[in-house]
Amino acid sequence: MENVIILIADNEHHFTSNLKEELDKKFYQVFVAENRKKAQELARSKRPDLVVLGTISPRGEAFTLHQWLKKTPAFSELPLIVIDAPPEKQLTQGWRRDEGLRLEAEDYFRKPLNTSMLVPLVEKLLDEATSKIKVLVADDHAVVREGIRALVTLQRDMKIVGEAIDGNDAVNKVLQLTPDVVLMDIVMPGMSGIEATKQINKKCKKVKILMLSQYDDEENVLASTQAGAFGFIPKRSASSQLLDAIRAAR
Repeated sequence: MENVIILIADNEHHFTSNLKEELDKKFYQVFVAENRKKAQELARSKRPDLVVLGTISPRGEAFTLHQWLKKTPAFSELPLIVIDAPPEKQLTQGWRRDEGLRLEAEDYFRKPLNTSMLVPLVEKLLDEATSKIKVLVADDHAVVREGIRALVTLQRDMKIVGEAIDGNDAVNKVLQLTPDVVLMDIVMPGMSGIEATKQINKKCKKVKILMLSQYDDEENVLASTQAGAFGFIPKRSASSQLLDAIRAAR
């Protein structure tokens, strides 16, 4: 699977070199970070599709990185595989019990392990992740964004990849995150949703934009169509209508 980026965060060279060698055979782009700071820099610059979170010294750094990934909207939905320290290094590099209780990951392993056994799991998780509809929500009201996120997160075939608080932010997030569908509020401070839609259509023609507004008058519908929106959804519409529109847009 070409153009797929995998980030390995681990400071044991033997483990990372073996895993990278296995993943290179599948033509993935693999980047390795030996500490939390480097992992965060690579996550921001490379935008990985999957993260393998291994052992990082000192103890607690892996958990801090895990929490940062889960709390950062751009990375919160990334498939995550956790690799814990072997028993003899548990006190210096392993996950603490309280950290383990707060763990969110697709799978968990403990060293030592054969790195080749991770490849089928990586392929499975990537297939599942890439088959989901990537949705960006652009609305200046946090309560609206939170409501849409809660609704979309419950769907097995779609995921939220980011949020924007105004039109300019929406344009920038589309360029950064390459969503499949944007849910765009019309009235926002600064750049409006209509103007943002025009700019996105010029720069990313493959992205489908669904306009959301509490005002569903003919003028707004016409302006949305002329801007290049794929569809128009009144905010008072039922949740099922919004979900159907997202699926149709893809």
